[in-house]
Amino acid sequence: MQGVTVYSADLVVPMTAPPIADGAVAVEGGRILHVGTRAWVLEHLRGRDVDERHLAGALLPGLVNAHTHLQYTRMGEVGEGRYRGFDDWAAAFTRVYERGQDWGAAAAEGARRSIAHGVTAAADIVTDPPAAPALADAGLRGIAFWEVMNWSNAAWAAGGRERVIAELERLPTTPGSGLSPHAPYSLDAEPLLDIPDIVRAHGGRLHIHLGESHFEGERPGPDGESPDWHFAGVPSFRALREAGYGASATAFVDRLGVLGPDCHVAHGVYMTAADRALLRARGTSVALCPRSNEVIGLEAPPVAAYLTEGSPIAVGTDSSASSPSLDPMADVAELVRIARRQGYGERDLHARLLAAATFGGAVAMGLDTGPARFGYLAVGALADLAGFPMAVGAEADALAELAEAAPEARATVIGGEPRSGADLWVA
Repeated sequence: MQGVTVYSADLVVPMTAPPIADGAVAVEGGRILHVGTRAWVLEHLRGRDVDERHLAGALLPGLVNAHTHLQYTRMGEVGEGRYRGFDDWAAAFTRVYERGQDWGAAAAEGARRSIAHGVTAAADIVTDPPAAPALADAGLRGIAFWEVMNWSNAAWAAGGRERVIAELERLPTTPGSGLSPHAPYSLDAEPLLDIPDIVRAHGGRLHIHLGESHFEGERPGPDGESPDWHFAGVPSFRALREAGYGASATAFVDRLGVLGPDCHVAHGVYMTAADRALLRARGTSVALCPRSNEVIGLEAPPVAAYLTEGSPIAVGTDSSASSPSLDPMADVAELVRIARRQGYGERDLHARLLAAATFGGAVAMGLDTGPARFGYLAVGALADLAGFPMAVGAEADALAELAEAAPEARATVIGGEPRSGADLWVA
Protein backbone atom coordinates (compact mmCIF):
# COMPACT_ATOMS: atom_id res chain seq x y z
CA MET A 1 0.00 0.00 0.00
CA GLN A 2 1.29 3.47 -0.94
CA GLY A 3 2.75 5.56 1.87
CA VAL A 4 1.17 8.73 3.16
CA THR A 5 2.91 12.02 3.93
CA VAL A 6 1.46 14.11 6.75
CA TYR A 7 2.27 17.82 6.79
CA SER A 8 1.48 19.29 10.20
CA ALA A 9 1.77 22.81 11.62
CA ASP A 10 0.80 24.92 14.60
CA LEU A 11 -2.11 26.25 12.57
CA VAL A 12 -3.70 24.86 9.40
CA VAL A 13 -5.90 27.29 7.45
CA PRO A 14 -8.06 25.36 4.93
CA MET A 15 -9.82 28.55 3.59
CA THR A 16 -13.14 26.76 3.09
CA ALA A 17 -13.33 25.60 6.71
CA PRO A 18 -12.33 27.09 10.08
CA PRO A 19 -8.62 27.23 10.95
CA ILE A 20 -7.31 24.20 12.84
CA ALA A 21 -4.91 24.57 15.76
CA ASP A 22 -2.23 21.85 15.83
CA GLY A 23 -3.53 20.72 12.45
CA ALA A 24 -2.37 18.37 9.75
CA VAL A 25 -2.87 17.58 6.08
CA ALA A 26 -2.40 14.00 4.92
CA VAL A 27 -1.29 13.57 1.31
CA GLU A 28 -1.39 10.50 -0.89
CA GLY A 29 -0.67 10.37 -4.62
CA GLY A 30 -0.40 14.16 -4.87
CA ARG A 31 -3.89 14.73 -3.43
CA ILE A 32 -5.22 15.55 0.00
CA LEU A 33 -6.41 12.48 1.88
CA HIS A 34 -7.34 13.98 5.27
CA VAL A 35 -7.47 17.43 6.90
CA GLY A 36 -7.99 17.91 10.62
CA THR A 37 -6.24 18.08 13.95
CA ARG A 38 -2.92 16.29 13.97
CA ALA A 39 -4.19 13.75 16.51
CA TRP A 40 -7.31 12.99 14.43
CA VAL A 41 -5.38 12.64 11.17
CA LEU A 42 -2.76 10.32 12.68
CA GLU A 43 -5.46 8.23 14.35
CA HIS A 44 -7.17 7.74 10.98
CA LEU A 45 -3.88 6.62 9.49
CA ARG A 46 -3.05 4.08 12.18
CA GLY A 47 -1.49 1.04 10.55
CA ARG A 48 -0.41 2.96 7.44
CA ASP A 49 3.15 3.79 6.43
CA VAL A 50 3.22 7.48 7.47
CA ASP A 51 5.98 10.05 6.93
CA GLU A 52 5.16 13.05 9.14
CA ARG A 53 6.76 16.44 8.54
CA HIS A 54 6.09 19.33 10.92
CA LEU A 55 6.49 23.05 10.29
CA ALA A 56 6.57 25.60 13.09
CA GLY A 57 4.06 28.17 11.89
CA ALA A 58 0.98 28.22 9.70
CA LEU A 59 0.08 25.98 6.76
CA LEU A 60 -2.09 27.50 4.02
CA PRO A 61 -3.12 26.38 0.56
CA GLY A 62 -0.51 27.37 -2.00
CA LEU A 63 -0.80 31.02 -2.99
CA VAL A 64 -2.42 31.79 -6.34
CA ASN A 65 -1.03 34.79 -8.22
CA ALA A 66 -4.10 35.75 -10.25
CA HIS A 67 -2.33 38.30 -12.45
CA THR A 68 1.29 38.39 -13.48
CA HIS A 69 3.65 38.63 -16.47
CA LEU A 70 6.53 36.32 -15.58
CA GLN A 71 8.49 37.24 -18.70
CA TYR A 72 9.07 40.75 -17.30
CA THR A 73 10.84 39.43 -14.19
CA ARG A 74 14.16 40.98 -15.27
CA MET A 75 12.60 44.42 -15.87
CA GLY A 76 12.85 45.39 -12.22
CA GLU A 77 14.49 48.70 -13.12
CA VAL A 78 11.06 49.86 -14.33
CA GLY A 79 9.28 48.57 -11.24
CA GLU A 80 11.71 50.39 -8.98
CA GLY A 81 10.50 53.77 -10.29
CA ARG A 82 7.50 55.86 -9.30
CA TYR A 83 5.30 57.28 -12.03
CA ARG A 84 2.71 59.99 -12.60
CA GLY A 85 0.14 57.71 -14.17
CA PHE A 86 -0.32 54.95 -16.70
CA ASP A 87 1.09 56.83 -19.71
CA ASP A 88 4.21 57.85 -17.79
CA TRP A 89 4.79 54.25 -16.68
CA ALA A 90 4.07 52.86 -20.17
CA ALA A 91 6.74 55.10 -21.70
CA ALA A 92 9.34 53.82 -19.21
CA PHE A 93 8.22 50.23 -19.75
CA THR A 94 8.42 50.50 -23.54
CA ARG A 95 11.97 51.85 -23.48
CA VAL A 96 13.19 48.81 -21.55
CA TYR A 97 10.98 46.25 -23.31
CA GLU A 98 12.21 47.30 -26.74
CA ARG A 99 15.80 46.46 -25.80
CA GLY A 100 14.72 42.82 -25.90
CA GLN A 101 16.07 39.95 -23.83
CA ASP A 102 15.77 36.20 -23.27
CA TRP A 103 12.08 36.18 -22.37
CA GLY A 104 12.05 32.44 -21.74
CA ALA A 105 14.86 32.64 -19.18
CA ALA A 106 13.24 35.64 -17.52
CA ALA A 107 9.90 33.83 -17.23
CA ALA A 108 11.64 30.74 -15.79
CA GLU A 109 13.33 32.94 -13.21
CA GLY A 110 9.96 34.47 -12.34
CA ALA A 111 8.50 31.01 -11.85
CA ARG A 112 11.33 30.08 -9.47
CA ARG A 113 10.88 33.30 -7.49
CA SER A 114 7.14 32.66 -7.31
CA ILE A 115 7.60 29.19 -5.85
CA ALA A 116 9.97 30.61 -3.23
CA HIS A 117 7.18 33.04 -2.24
CA GLY A 118 4.73 30.17 -1.65
CA VAL A 119 2.99 30.48 -5.03
CA THR A 120 1.77 27.22 -6.54
CA ALA A 121 -0.42 28.60 -9.36
CA ALA A 122 -0.58 31.70 -11.53
CA ALA A 123 -2.48 33.48 -14.27
CA ASP A 124 0.49 34.35 -16.46
CA ILE A 125 0.12 36.69 -19.42
CA VAL A 126 2.48 35.78 -22.26
CA THR A 127 3.50 38.42 -24.81
CA ASP A 128 6.46 36.67 -26.45
CA PRO A 129 6.38 32.94 -27.40
CA PRO A 130 9.57 31.86 -25.56
CA ALA A 131 7.85 32.69 -22.25
CA ALA A 132 4.87 30.42 -22.88
CA PRO A 133 6.22 27.20 -21.25
CA ALA A 134 7.24 28.85 -17.95
CA LEU A 135 4.35 27.53 -15.84
CA ALA A 136 4.55 24.00 -17.24
CA ASP A 137 8.33 23.80 -17.02
CA ALA A 138 8.25 24.87 -13.36
CA GLY A 139 5.44 22.47 -12.46
CA LEU A 140 3.13 25.33 -11.49
CA ARG A 141 -0.66 25.22 -11.83
CA GLY A 142 -2.72 27.87 -13.54
CA ILE A 143 -3.19 29.26 -17.03
CA ALA A 144 -0.91 30.84 -19.62
CA PHE A 145 -2.86 33.59 -21.41
CA TRP A 146 -1.64 34.70 -24.84
CA GLU A 147 -1.81 38.51 -24.94
CA VAL A 148 -3.65 40.06 -27.87
CA MET A 149 -3.19 43.78 -28.45
CA ASN A 150 -2.88 46.59 -31.00
CA TRP A 151 -5.32 45.20 -33.56
CA SER A 152 -7.45 47.65 -35.55
CA ASN A 153 -10.71 46.52 -37.11
CA ALA A 154 -9.17 46.66 -40.59
CA ALA A 155 -6.07 44.63 -39.67
CA TRP A 156 -8.25 42.13 -37.82
CA ALA A 157 -10.42 41.60 -40.90
CA ALA A 158 -7.30 41.22 -43.04
CA GLY A 159 -6.05 38.17 -41.14
CA GLY A 160 -5.83 39.03 -37.46
CA ARG A 161 -8.46 36.51 -36.41
CA GLU A 162 -6.67 33.61 -38.11
CA ARG A 163 -3.33 34.66 -36.67
CA VAL A 164 -4.64 34.77 -33.10
CA ILE A 165 -6.28 31.36 -33.50
CA ALA A 166 -2.93 29.96 -34.64
CA GLU A 167 -1.14 31.58 -31.70
CA LEU A 168 -3.68 30.16 -29.26
CA GLU A 169 -3.27 26.67 -30.71
CA ARG A 170 0.50 26.89 -30.26
CA LEU A 171 0.22 27.62 -26.52
CA PRO A 172 1.07 24.73 -24.18
CA THR A 173 -2.14 23.14 -22.93
CA THR A 174 -0.41 22.21 -19.67
CA PRO A 175 -1.32 23.48 -17.18
CA GLY A 176 -3.94 25.50 -19.13
CA SER A 177 -4.27 28.10 -21.87
CA GLY A 178 -6.37 31.09 -22.77
CA LEU A 179 -6.39 34.52 -24.40
CA SER A 180 -5.84 37.91 -22.85
CA PRO A 181 -7.31 40.74 -24.92
CA HIS A 182 -5.00 43.37 -23.48
CA ALA A 183 -7.37 46.24 -22.68
CA PRO A 184 -10.38 48.12 -24.11
CA TYR A 185 -8.17 50.97 -25.33
CA SER A 186 -5.60 48.79 -27.16
CA LEU A 187 -8.04 46.81 -29.33
CA ASP A 188 -10.81 47.95 -31.63
CA ALA A 189 -14.37 46.66 -31.27
CA GLU A 190 -14.20 43.82 -33.82
CA PRO A 191 -11.32 41.93 -32.18
CA LEU A 192 -12.87 42.49 -28.75
CA LEU A 193 -16.09 40.99 -30.10
CA ASP A 194 -14.39 37.99 -31.71
CA ILE A 195 -11.77 37.02 -29.14
CA PRO A 196 -14.26 35.71 -26.54
CA ASP A 197 -15.84 33.45 -29.16
CA ILE A 198 -12.44 32.17 -30.31
CA VAL A 199 -11.21 31.20 -26.86
CA ARG A 200 -14.56 29.76 -25.76
CA ALA A 201 -14.73 27.61 -28.89
CA HIS A 202 -11.33 26.21 -27.87
CA GLY A 203 -12.43 25.56 -24.28
CA GLY A 204 -10.09 28.19 -22.84
CA ARG A 205 -10.51 31.21 -20.63
CA LEU A 206 -10.24 34.99 -20.84
CA HIS A 207 -8.26 37.50 -18.79
CA ILE A 208 -8.30 41.26 -19.48
CA HIS A 209 -6.79 44.40 -17.94
CA LEU A 210 -9.82 46.49 -17.01
CA GLY A 211 -10.26 49.67 -15.01
CA GLU A 212 -6.49 50.13 -14.75
CA SER A 213 -6.32 53.61 -16.30
CA HIS A 214 -8.32 56.73 -15.45
CA PHE A 215 -9.27 56.89 -19.14
CA GLU A 216 -11.51 53.83 -18.63
CA GLY A 217 -13.69 55.26 -15.88
CA GLU A 218 -17.25 56.46 -16.41
CA ARG A 219 -17.58 60.13 -17.40
CA PRO A 220 -21.10 61.43 -16.79
CA GLY A 221 -22.20 64.55 -18.64
CA PRO A 222 -22.77 67.97 -17.06
CA ASP A 223 -26.25 66.90 -15.89
CA GLY A 224 -24.87 63.76 -14.28
CA GLU A 225 -26.27 61.58 -17.05
CA SER A 226 -24.51 59.71 -19.84
CA PRO A 227 -26.30 59.65 -23.23
CA ASP A 228 -27.25 56.24 -24.57
CA TRP A 229 -24.30 54.86 -26.53
CA HIS A 230 -25.43 51.31 -27.27
CA PHE A 231 -26.24 51.96 -30.92
CA ALA A 232 -23.67 54.63 -31.65
CA GLY A 233 -21.81 52.35 -34.05
CA VAL A 234 -18.38 53.40 -32.82
CA PRO A 235 -15.39 51.30 -33.97
CA SER A 236 -13.54 51.38 -30.64
CA PHE A 237 -13.65 52.50 -27.03
CA ARG A 238 -11.38 55.43 -27.88
CA ALA A 239 -13.82 56.47 -30.61
CA LEU A 240 -16.64 56.22 -28.09
CA ARG A 241 -14.78 58.68 -25.89
CA GLU A 242 -13.99 61.00 -28.79
CA ALA A 243 -17.67 61.03 -29.74
CA GLY A 244 -18.49 62.38 -26.29
CA TYR A 245 -20.00 59.29 -24.71
CA GLY A 246 -19.13 58.75 -21.06
CA ALA A 247 -19.75 55.01 -20.71
CA SER A 248 -17.08 53.12 -18.79
CA ALA A 249 -14.74 50.58 -20.33
CA THR A 250 -16.41 47.92 -18.19
CA ALA A 251 -19.82 48.63 -19.72
CA PHE A 252 -18.23 48.70 -23.19
CA VAL A 253 -16.56 45.28 -22.99
CA ASP A 254 -19.67 43.83 -21.38
CA ARG A 255 -21.71 44.91 -24.41
CA LEU A 256 -19.18 43.03 -26.57
CA GLY A 257 -19.57 39.80 -24.57
CA VAL A 258 -16.14 39.76 -22.95
CA LEU A 259 -17.24 39.34 -19.34
CA GLY A 260 -18.54 36.07 -17.91
CA PRO A 261 -17.76 33.28 -15.46
CA ASP A 262 -14.94 32.13 -17.75
CA CYS A 263 -13.25 35.53 -17.60
CA HIS A 264 -11.44 37.38 -14.85
CA VAL A 265 -10.14 40.93 -14.94
CA ALA A 266 -7.02 42.55 -13.55
CA HIS A 267 -6.91 45.75 -11.46
CA GLY A 268 -10.52 47.01 -11.34
CA VAL A 269 -9.46 50.40 -9.98
CA TYR A 270 -11.61 52.81 -11.99
CA MET A 271 -15.00 51.18 -11.59
CA THR A 272 -18.28 52.58 -10.34
CA ALA A 273 -20.81 50.69 -8.23
CA ALA A 274 -22.66 49.94 -11.48
CA ASP A 275 -19.48 48.52 -13.03
CA ARG A 276 -18.85 46.32 -10.01
CA ALA A 277 -22.46 45.13 -10.11
CA LEU A 278 -21.95 44.15 -13.76
CA LEU A 279 -18.97 42.01 -12.81
CA ARG A 280 -20.97 40.27 -10.10
CA ALA A 281 -23.89 39.70 -12.46
CA ARG A 282 -21.55 38.07 -14.97
CA GLY A 283 -19.70 35.97 -12.38
CA THR A 284 -16.42 37.73 -13.22
CA SER A 285 -13.68 37.90 -10.58
CA VAL A 286 -11.26 40.81 -10.12
CA ALA A 287 -7.54 40.29 -9.44
CA LEU A 288 -6.46 43.23 -7.27
CA CYS A 289 -2.83 44.38 -7.68
CA PRO A 290 -2.44 47.29 -5.24
CA ARG A 291 1.35 47.56 -5.17
CA SER A 292 1.46 47.74 -8.96
CA ASN A 293 -1.20 50.47 -8.93
CA GLU A 294 0.87 52.47 -6.45
CA VAL A 295 4.07 52.21 -8.52
CA ILE A 296 2.27 53.36 -11.65
CA GLY A 297 0.70 56.28 -9.80
CA LEU A 298 -2.92 55.16 -9.89
CA GLU A 299 -5.57 55.45 -7.24
CA ALA A 300 -6.05 52.55 -4.85
CA PRO A 301 -8.60 49.91 -5.87
CA PRO A 302 -11.98 50.17 -4.08
CA VAL A 303 -11.21 47.23 -1.82
CA ALA A 304 -13.76 48.11 0.86
CA ALA A 305 -16.51 48.34 -1.75
CA TYR A 306 -15.60 44.99 -3.28
CA LEU A 307 -15.68 43.38 0.16
CA THR A 308 -18.89 45.05 1.30
CA GLU A 309 -20.70 44.25 -1.94
CA GLY A 310 -19.55 40.63 -1.96
CA SER A 311 -17.62 40.77 -5.22
CA PRO A 312 -15.40 37.78 -6.04
CA ILE A 313 -11.81 38.97 -5.67
CA ALA A 314 -8.36 37.50 -6.10
CA VAL A 315 -4.84 38.85 -5.61
CA GLY A 316 -2.16 39.50 -8.22
CA THR A 317 1.31 40.96 -8.09
CA ASP A 318 1.45 42.10 -11.72
CA SER A 319 5.04 41.93 -12.99
CA SER A 320 8.42 43.04 -11.74
CA ALA A 321 8.10 45.91 -14.20
CA SER A 322 5.47 47.50 -11.96
CA SER A 323 5.80 45.83 -8.57
CA PRO A 324 8.54 45.41 -5.96
CA SER A 325 8.22 41.61 -5.94
CA LEU A 326 6.25 38.55 -7.05
CA ASP A 327 5.03 37.94 -3.48
CA PRO A 328 1.20 37.96 -3.22
CA MET A 329 1.37 38.16 0.60
CA ALA A 330 2.86 41.64 0.27
CA ASP A 331 -0.18 42.62 -1.80
CA VAL A 332 -2.48 41.11 0.84
CA ALA A 333 -0.85 43.33 3.47
CA GLU A 334 -1.33 46.37 1.24
CA LEU A 335 -4.98 45.46 0.65
CA VAL A 336 -5.52 45.31 4.43
CA ARG A 337 -4.16 48.84 4.79
CA ILE A 338 -6.26 50.15 1.90
CA ALA A 339 -9.47 48.50 3.12
CA ARG A 340 -9.07 50.01 6.57
CA ARG A 341 -8.27 53.43 5.13
CA GLN A 342 -11.45 53.16 3.05
CA GLY A 343 -13.51 52.42 6.16
CA TYR A 344 -13.89 48.65 6.13
CA GLY A 345 -14.11 47.61 9.77
CA GLU A 346 -15.57 44.11 9.70
CA ARG A 347 -13.77 41.38 11.65
CA ASP A 348 -13.59 39.12 8.61
CA LEU A 349 -11.08 41.34 6.79
CA HIS A 350 -7.98 39.18 7.31
CA ALA A 351 -9.71 35.88 6.57
CA ARG A 352 -11.29 37.21 3.38
CA LEU A 353 -8.09 38.67 1.99
CA LEU A 354 -6.09 35.53 2.75
CA ALA A 355 -8.82 33.56 0.99
CA ALA A 356 -8.58 35.95 -1.97
CA ALA A 357 -4.87 35.12 -2.31
CA THR A 358 -5.57 31.37 -2.42
CA PHE A 359 -9.10 30.13 -3.07
CA GLY A 360 -10.09 33.38 -4.81
CA GLY A 361 -7.39 32.94 -7.42
CA ALA A 362 -8.54 29.40 -8.15
CA VAL A 363 -12.13 30.63 -8.51
CA ALA A 364 -10.99 33.40 -10.87
CA MET A 365 -9.45 30.80 -13.20
CA GLY A 366 -12.26 28.26 -12.84
CA LEU A 367 -9.95 25.81 -11.09
CA ASP A 368 -11.71 25.56 -7.73
CA THR A 369 -13.79 22.54 -8.78
CA GLY A 370 -13.25 19.33 -10.72
CA PRO A 371 -10.43 16.80 -10.62
CA ALA A 372 -7.68 19.46 -10.90
CA ARG A 373 -9.07 21.68 -8.13
CA PHE A 374 -6.81 23.64 -5.81
CA GLY A 375 -6.75 26.80 -3.70
CA TYR A 376 -8.11 25.21 -0.53
CA LEU A 377 -7.30 22.32 1.77
CA ALA A 378 -9.99 19.67 1.44
CA VAL A 379 -10.14 15.96 0.66
CA GLY A 380 -9.49 15.25 -3.02
CA ALA A 381 -7.95 18.62 -3.87
CA LEU A 382 -4.44 18.79 -5.26
CA ALA A 383 -1.93 18.88 -2.42
CA ASP A 384 -0.50 22.37 -2.91
CA LEU A 385 0.62 23.99 0.35
CA ALA A 386 2.49 27.04 1.59
CA GLY A 387 4.04 27.36 5.05
CA PHE A 388 4.62 30.66 6.85
CA PRO A 389 6.21 31.70 10.13
CA MET A 390 3.71 32.68 12.82
CA ALA A 391 3.85 33.68 16.45
CA VAL A 392 1.80 31.32 18.58
CA GLY A 393 -1.45 32.96 19.64
CA ALA A 394 -5.22 33.07 19.23
CA GLU A 395 -6.67 32.10 15.86
CA ALA A 396 -7.90 35.62 15.02
CA ASP A 397 -4.54 37.10 15.98
CA ALA A 398 -2.75 34.54 13.81
CA LEU A 399 -4.84 35.42 10.74
CA ALA A 400 -4.23 39.12 11.36
CA GLU A 401 -0.51 38.48 11.66
CA LEU A 402 -0.43 36.50 8.42
CA ALA A 403 -2.44 39.10 6.50
CA GLU A 404 -0.71 42.21 7.84
CA ALA A 405 2.93 41.21 8.27
CA ALA A 406 3.53 39.93 4.71
CA PRO A 407 5.65 37.04 6.04
CA GLU A 408 8.09 35.36 3.69
CA ALA A 409 7.06 31.82 2.84
CA ARG A 410 9.11 29.18 4.63
CA ALA A 411 8.07 26.20 2.51
CA THR A 412 6.18 25.41 -0.69
CA VAL A 413 4.65 22.04 -1.58
CA ILE A 414 3.22 21.26 -5.03
CA GLY A 415 1.41 18.00 -5.62
CA GLY A 416 2.59 16.75 -2.24
CA GLU A 417 6.27 17.30 -3.06
CA PRO A 418 8.37 19.99 -1.29
CA ARG A 419 9.60 22.57 -3.81
CA SER A 420 11.22 25.05 -1.43
CA GLY A 421 12.14 25.03 2.24
CA ALA A 422 12.39 21.23 2.35
CA ASP A 423 14.98 21.44 5.11
CA LEU A 424 12.57 23.35 7.40
CA TRP A 425 10.21 20.43 7.89
CA VAL A 426 10.97 18.50 11.08
CA ALA A 427 10.34 14.77 10.99
